[in-house]
Amino acid sequence: MYTIGHILKEIREESGYPLQEVQQQVDIDLTQLSKIENGKRLPTTEQLLKLAKFYNYDEKSLIIQKESDKIAYSFEYPEIAVETLQVAEAKVMYGKQYLPMFQNAIYRKPISLESRRYIGSKAKLTDWIMDLIDSETKNVNTFADIFAGTASVSNQAILRYNKVIINDILHSNNIIYKGFFEAGKWNESKLNNIITRYNTLNPDNLEENYFSKNFGGKFYEHNIAKTIGYIRQDIEDRKSKLTEKEYSILLATLIYNIDKIANTVGHFDAYIKKPIKPQPLHLRLINAQDFDNVEIYREDANKLAKKLKSDLVYIDPPYNSRQYCSAYHLLENLVLWKKPELKGVAMKPAIIDGKSEYCTNDATTTFENLVNNLNTHYIVLSYNNMANKGNCRSNAKIKDEDIHRILSKKGELKVFSRPYKAFSTGKSNIENNEERIFLCKIKI
Repeated sequence: MYTIGHILKEIREESGYPLQEVQQQVDIDLTQLSKIENGKRLPTTEQLLKLAKFYNYDEKSLIIQKESDKIAYSFEYPEIAVETLQVAEAKVMYGKQYLPMFQNAIYRKPISLESRRYIGSKAKLTDWIMDLIDSETKNVNTFADIFAGTASVSNQAILRYNKVIINDILHSNNIIYKGFFEAGKWNESKLNNIITRYNTLNPDNLEENYFSKNFGGKFYEHNIAKTIGYIRQDIEDRKSKLTEKEYSILLATLIYNIDKIANTVGHFDAYIKKPIKPQPLHLRLINAQDFDNVEIYREDANKLAKKLKSDLVYIDPPYNSRQYCSAYHLLENLVLWKKPELKGVAMKPAIIDGKSEYCTNDATTTFENLVNNLNTHYIVLSYNNMANKGNCRSNAKIKDEDIHRILSKKGELKVFSRPYKAFSTGKSNIENNEERIFLCKIKI
């Protein structure tokens, strides 16, 4: 039976909040929050109202779910007793299918771009970044985001500028950009019918496949892994009957939905070494749109810089030695679907494409070459203040003095900072983190 705890966890993950941030904002003990989400205790009414307000969620809907968990007659809100009992009856009748039913009934909206877990995501900094750009620049018509990552910055830039260039070296990010942004023909009803079929799959009737054999019981519960593998192969088998946009939407939809239930802390360098609790995979389409002012690339940023012309270039490179292609190897494998032999505890292929010089000791030279090759009026660099605060893998590869030296040669440099603890690999607990914006107005 799915409890109010499961529902609150689903709402929190959909909103993109770590449990620790919710605790800080609503002032509920972290242990209590964890027990509530794990179904080990019911939230009090006061706690539930705090959470409803924080998530901007309908209070009545959540109260009904809490009351239905009691399945008793001592209702705190007797005026909704009949409605509550109906919900409780549905939970008993439908079992594991109840949560998808609740999702469809209460929050049917498509998945937003910002809801993904991703190292270095700027989703919660985007408003600040764009406000700075708005106030410090002028006559910008073309905006280039050449290390786009989750593309949360691009997502806002699309609504502001005549042309937006989005680039990232990862295949999985590229397919996400195409699904969310690229102009193209697609039939929403057709895709919803396909998704409905996927949501009715019984994993007991599915054969073992490449994905389940390699990742089942590790990054995903085994039956979930079987379902993911089946869906991925089915998308590939349908490719000839799908438009390029439809193909991208389905793959991006799969990525976003399996992100929420991965047995990880948000990346695939490792999985959590604990038994995986079975849970349903219920797909919801991404919030796909069509934009005529977008160009999408999958290139090495330094190579793209040599042929790029843009009024403003936003640069958000890797900060440390952790390679994104390695951290998200599972998603790269899933999108490419070449089914290579995998090795090691994390089940990585022998050769991983897309390694970045920004994660090596050549980062400073690589950055200087990038800056010198850019044809632009403004350079906006995001780079945190990690310096030597963490272990060697977490420390910033480019020193502040080098950033100042390289950008100051190009023009007038301003630096802005804001306290911010970014999403990490799950082990860091470093204080006084700051995100900085280095904004350079190029000398004419």
